[in-house]
Amino acid sequence: MMEDYLAKAVEIAREAGALVADEFKRPKKISYKRPSDLVTEADRRSEALIIERLRKHYPTHAIVAEEGGGGKTASDYCWYVDPLDGTTNFAHGFAVFCVTLGLALRGEVIAGVVFDPIRGELFTAERGSGAYLNGERIHVSPVRELSESLLATGFPPFASNHDLNIQFYFRLTERSHGIRRAGSAALDLCSVAAGRFEGFWELKLNPWDKAAGTLLVTEAGGRVSDLEGGPFNLLADEVFVSNGHVHDAMCRVFSEVVAEYRGASLKAKG
Repeated sequence: MMEDYLAKAVEIAREAGALVADEFKRPKKISYKRPSDLVTEADRRSEALIIERLRKHYPTHAIVAEEGGGGKTASDYCWYVDPLDGTTNFAHGFAVFCVTLGLALRGEVIAGVVFDPIRGELFTAERGSGAYLNGERIHVSPVRELSESLLATGFPPFASNHDLNIQFYFRLTERSHGIRRAGSAALDLCSVAAGRFEGFWELKLNPWDKAAGTLLVTEAGGRVSDLEGGPFNLLADEVFVSNGHVHDAMCRVFSEVVAEYRGASLKAKG
């Protein structure tokens, strides 16, 4: 039955991805949910398609989607859907975006798909069965030193803690090969799973942004936690993933920065 879930999620993601790719060629219809937080006609059309397909095949399952579609049910199963992760990129013609679906059973993600329709990259994972890119098994990077790592992060326009993340960014830039900020958290998570990045963190992500991607990292042999190295919570804001080898070193940097940040805040108030 698990294979059926993933196979259907792949089918739906490919269909939604084709819609999004077609919309990418057209003039963009943009509106705003709040300042600097864009939504496009492609988001809405992709989400409507995904929800329609999920309801047809799994009518009792709960669905939580970015644009407010879906709905809660009493089911133990919940689909987390981002119909277009990287909306701002899409709106500006920057071709880094994807469609992502993750299925959780009683809060634990058991299947996930991330589809990049521009590059034709399909990332898939099932709990306990490994992570794959276009059907080929993928693994996290073997790099063991933070100083030799390429990292990634994100700055959502509606987050209130950019100043803290800027400090993380500054400190980790000094101690690594650099940090990328491409604007699609789901694809950043996939890049860790595929060994392209050694680590990724973000301070404010919704569950639909990270459900599939965190499963991919785990199944590729990586580590998923909060910024202190504690247990990952799908419903919490923050997420930190790595290849496992540089995890503790990055956690130490996060702790250093947080301590300095809090000390400076107290000093300013005093």
